[in-house]
Amino acid sequence: MSDTDDLVSGVLQGNRRALARLITRIESTRSDHRADAADAVARLLPETGKSIRIGISGVPGVGKSSFIETFGLHVVEQGHKVAVLAVDPSSPKHGGSILGDKTRMENLARHPGAYVRPSPSGGSLGGVARRTRETIMAVEAAGFDVVLVETVGVGQSEYAVADLVDMFVLLVAPGGGDDLQGIKKGIVEMADLLVVTKNDGDLQKAANRAYQDYWAAIRMLGGGNAVWRPEVLRCSAHTGQGISDVWEKIEAYRDAVQAAGLIDTRRAEQAASWMWDEVTSSLLSEVRKKGGLGEKMEAEVRTGKRTPADAAREILKQFDLNGL
Repeated sequence: MSDTDDLVSGVLQGNRRALARLITRIESTRSDHRADAADAVARLLPETGKSIRIGISGVPGVGKSSFIETFGLHVVEQGHKVAVLAVDPSSPKHGGSILGDKTRMENLARHPGAYVRPSPSGGSLGGVARRTRETIMAVEAAGFDVVLVETVGVGQSEYAVADLVDMFVLLVAPGGGDDLQGIKKGIVEMADLLVVTKNDGDLQKAANRAYQDYWAAIRMLGGGNAVWRPEVLRCSAHTGQGISDVWEKIEAYRDAVQAAGLIDTRRAEQAASWMWDEVTSSLLSEVRKKGGLGEKMEAEVRTGKRTPADAAREILKQFDLNGL
């Protein structure tokens, strides 16, 4: 039996060590690791797609890790298996990442019904790891039926994560109108559910004001689809208040969009988008291997010796793609 056979068999049996090894292969930049990972994921494909995939984001300080831990513990207590894919920012200088979510979610990470995997973003768009799609499939094949993808902030990563998940949850902190100014209109419009955090203690009044403000905002902005309109909830990760309401609302969303066939449609569109992303990234990788031609053309563009369009045509000649 090959090493890939062992990985596939182990993942299907729910072996965490095998799952961790496969995800490490998925995230690796080594060509042999990538080939093994692609083979394994292709073989696991029939056992994937059975989870609800939820993207969770919010500005720094909103309490994402605290929310995810309290929420995740609640969901596993309902009999589900929860995987958390926490995409950490990579250092722009040396490529390392903070990878702190596993320590911030210590109780959830230790729970037998949960799996927390921090992953470096690798410099990909908005901090969403390029291989997060494959990692989602791996944890689904291992039996996790609720997958939470935590993004690193509010910005381009939210648009990228929309191509990965079934539902997008935006966490917002108490502050009402002040917070509305700090969050882009497009991000609020993308959200299927807004959750006001820290609804406890001295912040409870502010949380209530934020709750009213965000309800007014989503009524004005619209959003949603034919069977679902975005809603606003309040919760406290500290006391647990409102956490069960969030899960119930997520279940209601899943039931509504599944009954309408919208999850299948959305995932089909995501798969097509994934294919073209792979084509783009693979072509770019090949261009960079062509003996420094890309660097030469970039230098000539920067110094005004060539137009960007002419330089692009010169690069594409190497692949017989000129004029496409």
